[in-house]
Amino acid sequence: MTIEAKTIAIGSDHRARRIVDSLASHMEGSGWSVTKHYGGDAESVDYPVPAKEVTDAIQNGDACCGVLICGSGIGMSMAANKANGIRAALVHDSHSAEMSRKHNNANVLCMAADGPFNPDFASILDSWIATEFEGGRHQRRVDLMA
Repeated sequence: MTIEAKTIAIGSDHRARRIVDSLASHMEGSGWSVTKHYGGDAESVDYPVPAKEVTDAIQNGDACCGVLICGSGIGMSMAANKANGIRAALVHDSHSAEMSRKHNNANVLCMAADGPFNPDFASILDSWIATEFEGGRHQRRVDLMA
């Protein structure tokens, strides 16, 4: 099933605050409630802090899903995947976002603020939100990860 419009938790380190603000506005314009998690001051943030804030929001039921962005996206995805029940996927385009939902039932979308490309973060997030988990053999695989 698709992720229904509820509350989404979006977090970043210092490199992606403007991206988070832009995504929050985009999602609010689509009827979502958004909580923003910056993990500290604007100069320097340890990425595990906002990753924990976002995953805590999901685990506590305060958000149905989350988005995390840091320089490479790698640190955020690694930190988020330490939390029970979290399936964070680092994606760079709409296709990988769709596949992370279809086959892995990802509940946290991780993206890179820096890189050799200029992604359309809002389009990637829209694709991710709109994609349904296929279940079936994929559910068995998701269960094996747990």
